[in-house]
Amino acid sequence: MVPVLSIYKLMGKLIIYDQHDLCPELYAAKFARPNRFVSAVLHRLERYSYALADQVIVTNESYKEVSLQRGRLAESKVTVVRNGPAFRNLSMEDVESELRSKSPNIIAFAGVTGYQDHLDHLCQALHELRRLGREDFYCIVVGDGDALHEIKTLTRELGLESKIWFTGWVSDPELYARYLFTADICVVPDPYNDYNDRSTFVKVMEYMAAGKPIVAYDLRETRRTADGAAQYARPNDIRDFAAKIVTLMDNPALGRSMGEIGLRRVQQELAWRHSVPNLLHAYETIIEPRSRRLVSTFDATDGG
Repeated sequence: MVPVLSIYKLMGKLIIYDQHDLCPELYAAKFARPNRFVSAVLHRLERYSYALADQVIVTNESYKEVSLQRGRLAESKVTVVRNGPAFRNLSMEDVESELRSKSPNIIAFAGVTGYQDHLDHLCQALHELRRLGREDFYCIVVGDGDALHEIKTLTRELGLESKIWFTGWVSDPELYARYLFTADICVVPDPYNDYNDRSTFVKVMEYMAAGKPIVAYDLRETRRTADGAAQYARPNDIRDFAAKIVTLMDNPALGRSMGEIGLRRVQQELAWRHSVPNLLHAYETIIEPRSRRLVSTFDATDGG
């Protein structure tokens, strides 16, 4: 894309770089032994993208910090536009009765099951629950991705087949929402690394929009998003992750209170409607000056 954008830039076109992922960090998170040459190329392409852009849109403050420091951009060239959830025309009373009957404690993961998402941490945490003598749970994994086959294999190796249901990809938004509404606890097993620590997970805000308490590792942007809606485990400590799940299993009133906090945050701060003004501002920032220049040019021509 960079060569194509360079041509457009030479033609005088305005360019907005909408950065939803830190590609060098994402590459490192996905592969155990990232290639140094590929990493260097990704860093170089990122710098070129920053340099070509008239305005940069990022999804959170951590990404903004990267664009200011690594991209050496002026703050006026960077706009934060957070992704925001929206469940429309659905009631939180809409639940999946069959799933609800599985256990008094339904644990849910909903999102992409890629290698960087580390569902293995979730499986190990569920195994830890059973080691602690807890059988009063059932987990649903809603989503698909390149690591799903290996996660299913790990599930069998740990003897968790009767405790986890992999739904695969769910394209029906109402069914997807009902699965979340049925859950008692939602989980974010993404461990600490440079990418996860700086990234805002869409699933966190979807859990909050569903009014559910969350268990997650204590990552910078996860805490900025969820605030009091989550129990935070020590980064990459699977036993502590399991312990935080137990805390919510044994304290349903606490879970309901946390879910209410998350829902209020979505309604008052994080829903998409709150991000729309920032998005419009990003476009106005570069379009209005050009419009004024064009008007000035026409006025000068008319006056001559």
